[in-house]
Amino acid sequence: MLEHFSLFLISLISNLFSAFSGGGAGIIQLPAILLLFNLSFVTALASHKIATVALGLGASLRFLKENNIERKFFFESLFIGGPGVILGANFIGYVNDDLARIALGVLIILISIYSYIQREIGLKDTNASLNLPEKILGLGMIFLIGFINGSLSAGTGLFFTIWLVVWYGMSYKHAIAYTLVIVGLFYNAIGAITLASYASVYWYILPALIIGSLVGGYMGAHIALSKDSKTIKRVYQIVTMVVGLKLIYSQV
Repeated sequence: MLEHFSLFLISLISNLFSAFSGGGAGIIQLPAILLLFNLSFVTALASHKIATVALGLGASLRFLKENNIERKFFFESLFIGGPGVILGANFIGYVNDDLARIALGVLIILISIYSYIQREIGLKDTNASLNLPEKILGLGMIFLIGFINGSLSAGTGLFFTIWLVVWYGMSYKHAIAYTLVIVGLFYNAIGAITLASYASVYWYILPALIIGSLVGGYMGAHIALSKDSKTIKRVYQIVTMVVGLKLIYSQV
């Protein structure tokens, strides 16, 4: 009972910050599952993926009330990134997890530094006008993020958020709304279904994880909507730095 309550609190807190900053729940929740219940990585990942769908659902319920999701970009991101998630989830067994997480950790730290250096970026929507090659490159990166999401499930929401800010000219607040709906709900759902098709799921822990993720996702989204982009950017920078360092530290 104590383990389940601890898992609920961890899930609630990690998903609250994830919904507020655009990602990072996996770096706290997934290791907690591994530590508390001594599961294999694939089983823990499959269980975590199912729970993070609740994060996306809770955040989406709050963000969609604002009706600021452009359908065309939403469906492009879903149809391009979705297959990447499926491929990533199927190739997880062939990926050197340690090296991949270190590389992703370094990338996320660089993202945090870049966000800090670029003082004005992401504070307001600039609605970047992209030509065809730029659109193709933008969607190609979204496919790659989907692949990483399916295979590693750590930090990809943060990566998706900064890509929307840098490439598409969104504010952090606007980008996080897309991240929680597209990555948090749909990419995670696709990854959960794919992983569950060949890996075992530890159903025993899911009630605590799902309730914590759902409530934390909704609360985090509500807080994000009540804050200005500058505050959200600061939290994003802190979360990205912590997640990046944790990814590297856990593998050395």
